[in-house]
Amino acid sequence: METTPLDLGLRQAIYNRVLAGAKMPPVSELCELVRQPAAGVRASLQRLADAHQLVLQEDGEILMANPFSAVPTPFIVTAGSHFWHGNCIWDAMGIAAILHRPVTIDASCGCCGTALTLRVPDECSDEHPARVHFAIPAAHWWDDIVFN
Repeated sequence: METTPLDLGLRQAIYNRVLAGAKMPPVSELCELVRQPAAGVRASLQRLADAHQLVLQEDGEILMANPFSAVPTPFIVTAGSHFWHGNCIWDAMGIAAILHRPVTIDASCGCCGTALTLRVPDECSDEHPARVHFAIPAAHWWDDIVFN
């Protein structure tokens, strides 16, 4: 499937808004940002979803622009006065990598629910070993990306 200039511009607009600390933009706001009608924006979002670049909700709004979640999750990444939700710990670490600045990741243990906090990069070294457990192999994440 070919990516169109609208797809690229739309994806860039989404990430620019989210990285600026705004919530995931709804379709109506995306139409304004890229100056396109709703039908064109919805078609572009669907192409991006088909290419696994986004995950859409049933109503066509964005659920995930990986690694960012449009809805609250147990994986909260904080930098200064802004915070974002990652879809999982892997995505929370991805947000930290994208931001290129110190962050705090608040999460919980998937096994017992114990609160966990990770300060990146301060606690990411051989002196502070950390472990992440993935219950499902990465090759199967897109089998049901919302659940996994």
